[in-house]
Amino acid sequence: MSGARPRARSIDNALERGRRVYLRHVHPGDAPELIALKRASRTLHEQWEPKPPPGKSWYGPVAFKRQLITTNTPSSQRHLICRRTDEAVVGMVNLTQIFRGPFDNATLGYWTGAAHMRQGYAGEGLRLCLKRAFGALGLHRVEANVMPTNQASLALVRRAGFREEGLSPRYLQINGTWADHTRWAMTLEDWRER
Repeated sequence: MSGARPRARSIDNALERGRRVYLRHVHPGDAPELIALKRASRTLHEQWEPKPPPGKSWYGPVAFKRQLITTNTPSSQRHLICRRTDEAVVGMVNLTQIFRGPFDNATLGYWTGAAHMRQGYAGEGLRLCLKRAFGALGLHRVEANVMPTNQASLALVRRAGFREEGLSPRYLQINGTWADHTRWAMTLEDWRER
């Protein structure tokens, strides 16, 4: 059937399903679509991202390979946010730096393609990721670190029910400058209350 998506990419492989989007891991066949989405969104994302190492790019095949290798490991869970109507990739929501034992914590990261901003996909994808974090993955805490100037990202974590825990001065090097971040968190108990 011409134009059909490979079976590995279908909603049948969803890790979590929502009303308009679903989450799934990255597959090798996602390279062209994901690289194109990242490149089309480069101007939007560069202001919030660390600079890549010299000679590297966050927007090409090497970056995709890294995402693929770390899509489903004990310390990293990368989830594509896919639209249910056409299975298009609209963004990502990731749990990285997963630590087990008495910490049981992960760091949350997310982005939406520029063409899909302000349509509710990130919010729904984030809620599905939290459901998976506190359900299937058995985490106790998820932390998000957001630049105080990133109003869209701050609104997203607030709507999801994260609690602000404080300011981390010069937390991460963003676009060549050490940038302050506000620290937000949610625990399993917070999730259950919601």
